[in-house]
Amino acid sequence: MKFHQMNKDQIEKILKTNAQTGLSEQEVKKRIQQYGFNELEEGEKQSTLLIFFSQFKDFMVLVLLAATLVSGLLGEYIDAIAIIAIVLINGLLGFFQERKAEKSLQALKELSAPQVQVLRNDQWVKTPSKEVVVGDVIKFSNGDRIGADVRLIEVNSLEIEESALTGESLPVQKSCRDLNESELQLGDMENLAFKGTMVTRGSGKGIVIATGMKTAMGQIADLLQKAETMITPLQRRLEQLGKILITVALLLTVLVVVIGVFRGHDIYTMFLAGVSLAVAAIPEGLPAIVTVALSLGVQRMIKQKSIVRKLPAVETLGCASVICSDKTGTMTQNKMTVTHLWSGGETWTVDGIGYEPKGKFYNAKHQLIHPEREKVLQQLLTFGMLCNHAEIFKKNNKFTIDGDPTEGALLVAAMKAGYTRKSVLKQFSIIREFPFDSTRKMMTVIVKDQSGRQFIVTKGAPDVVIGECKAILWDEQLQQLTNEKKAKVQNAVDGLASLALRTIAIAFKPVSENETILNEKEAEKDLTFIGLQGMIDPPRPEVKKAVKECKAAGIKTVMITGDHVITAKAIAKQLGILTNEGKILDGKALSKMKADELENIVNDVIVFARVSPEHKLKIVKALQNNGHVVAMTGDGVNDAPAIKAADIGIAMGITGTDVAKEASSLVLLDDNFATIKSAIKEGRNIYENIRKFVRYLLASNVGEILVMLFAMILAFPLPLVPIQILWVNLVTDGLPAMALGLDKPEGDVMKRKPRSPKEGVFARGLAWKVISRGFLIGMVTLIAFIIVYNQYPEELIYAQTVAFATLVLAQLIHVFDCRSERSIFARNPFGNPYLVWAVISSIALMLIVIYYPPLQPIFNTVPIDMRDWLLIIGLASLPTFLLIGSLFARKTK
Repeated sequence: MKFHQMNKDQIEKILKTNAQTGLSEQEVKKRIQQYGFNELEEGEKQSTLLIFFSQFKDFMVLVLLAATLVSGLLGEYIDAIAIIAIVLINGLLGFFQERKAEKSLQALKELSAPQVQVLRNDQWVKTPSKEVVVGDVIKFSNGDRIGADVRLIEVNSLEIEESALTGESLPVQKSCRDLNESELQLGDMENLAFKGTMVTRGSGKGIVIATGMKTAMGQIADLLQKAETMITPLQRRLEQLGKILITVALLLTVLVVVIGVFRGHDIYTMFLAGVSLAVAAIPEGLPAIVTVALSLGVQRMIKQKSIVRKLPAVETLGCASVICSDKTGTMTQNKMTVTHLWSGGETWTVDGIGYEPKGKFYNAKHQLIHPEREKVLQQLLTFGMLCNHAEIFKKNNKFTIDGDPTEGALLVAAMKAGYTRKSVLKQFSIIREFPFDSTRKMMTVIVKDQSGRQFIVTKGAPDVVIGECKAILWDEQLQQLTNEKKAKVQNAVDGLASLALRTIAIAFKPVSENETILNEKEAEKDLTFIGLQGMIDPPRPEVKKAVKECKAAGIKTVMITGDHVITAKAIAKQLGILTNEGKILDGKALSKMKADELENIVNDVIVFARVSPEHKLKIVKALQNNGHVVAMTGDGVNDAPAIKAADIGIAMGITGTDVAKEASSLVLLDDNFATIKSAIKEGRNIYENIRKFVRYLLASNVGEILVMLFAMILAFPLPLVPIQILWVNLVTDGLPAMALGLDKPEGDVMKRKPRSPKEGVFARGLAWKVISRGFLIGMVTLIAFIIVYNQYPEELIYAQTVAFATLVLAQLIHVFDCRSERSIFARNPFGNPYLVWAVISSIALMLIVIYYPPLQPIFNTVPIDMRDWLLIIGLASLPTFLLIGSLFARKTK
């Protein structure tokens, strides 16, 4: 129902209530039974047991469990225990990540007012907000949180802070007048107040029109529950890779069994050999290593002021192609700041960041001035401080405003000029005050100076104040306010508005000692216009550079805000987001668009203004349907559904609501848009590092497969036993692979375009590198085995040990080639100390397995003679020498 268009009588009739007496307790009980309590409902929760078992539904994991069963049935208990341990570790890691349950709904619930003042049976009573029903009459005042959605029927200077819901930075002035427009955005419904928003000034009374999930806050809760969590490109690729590897492993197993039986071997022996090959083909440590690599990346990101809440999202940052950013508090400081002042045809500017009372004043020629030497500027600033209720205080080395943000901006501007509330109140004492009223749009104080002279000081909306003025300060003299002068003031107002500044006019009037001012109407007439103060929620200084760097990295920045089009356009231009080619779309036009219509134009739109939570979700979906990987940043409750639905949801850590944080994948500790750029750089590096260890692990696995397969085809015994292959996959491969995950980014990582989410893990020639290097590793291992086996045919275990050592060393030498995809010479091989130590550790562990007697029967090893180590080292180094030779030959050509 369009309650904003209805009058009080119509609402009373529809909702069967009485604004004078309220509802009866009996009627309240009846309505609670019919419509339920005024609280947010929770979706169906998955049990802890189901979450745990869901970690083992992956195809790769299921095949590993099948391999465990087969190994156990064949008596290979060590193999079975090793595989089951890997599966359990990986499952537990996933389980604990998922157990950090989404607390978005709980955070939304905490925004509900615990107690509400309700009119029941003609009596005002305090009742828990959950017991409020549609038709109840409730009242609220400064500092109260609204308990339900209400149609206002009485207001007294009422202002409500709705930024968490609408994204608008300033408190909204409320009224009870009927609105004619049919389709309005939340921020424009000035006669409605919404559940969870905060009263910042005045008081009001209203009739409850919606409770629970029917409120604007409830609709956001519903969107949060319905928003799908996106699977990341890496998860998609690894899932595909797992299926490929499993298919290859099963085909090889069948192939080996068939070849073996065809050659006259018994089925049991061949089946055991097939299982060995399957174990060789599946990189058991890959899921665990990916998790560890992402975790290490997370640790580095914490140092760069960003906390990752969902591990796979780290990698998604690397292919983000669009950043959809909320304006208020994300790109701007969420601190109203006076930047321009105007009086008598002169304009001044003032700098300084946020609420810190430090800043310099400049004239129109950008020359530094001393405000205390400019009499008119002095008056403009002093009177702005006098007609003011805001207070500034310092907490944890940060300046904070207690009161209305507009008044706070006026206060800070005066303090930048060297004034303090204490010093001004020594000069002037306040005798009387007429508070701000949304109908009058003015606030007035009567003050007395030290010599006993009295003045009326008024501040308010420029159009209203100028209408009550008959004189103006011009060239430091009182002059008549002619139509020509009025036009000049209006030009100044328009000029400041074009910069998206909110303007406040200041006026005054001397009052004789014996003159009695009875009411505001008498006080606010025949005034003298002093000037204007223009303020804005200013952009963060570091954001412009971050936007530029994102553009260089091929990432588009889109501003999505609940603010007005003019404000959004001005900020977007200042930050370099909006160019002449970029389009702006407002919420009204967006509401009329179908999903496919939006998808057709969304790539050209740079700024979305006056949008609702549903719109934000719609924009994210449209971009995703256009093939973009979307990062959505925000801090308000209104941002939460879009944050959750985006490929990577980013919340502000300082100004962000708990709802936004709980819906996000990444939280910025410093609320700095520039930190997103650092996070993207880290995300790109993590993906490149994952490619490095996938290359390393799979080349090693290809080597293991080929050495086993060719040995069988050539009718040799198995060069490696299953436990040796498992050991290589976990220890020799695992430690260096993790160390590769710690590699620092290459210099050009932020000068490349985002990779396509459709790009496979094997893109950019990785498949050929894996197969060619795997082939060489397999060949040198097989050659070592054949040479030693032909010398000592009766000592199979010795030949297998030599093959084992050759395979390990060939892989450990290969790991240094994997640090760059360009060439082995592109990076210093010792530039990653973690990798050097990982290789040394793997060599030490290999020597322990070979030479430590208690481990020899477990791993099927015996000590190797010194002369055979020369053969092992020579053959293990051969693939790298061949690679260097081929690179040299290519350069020579």
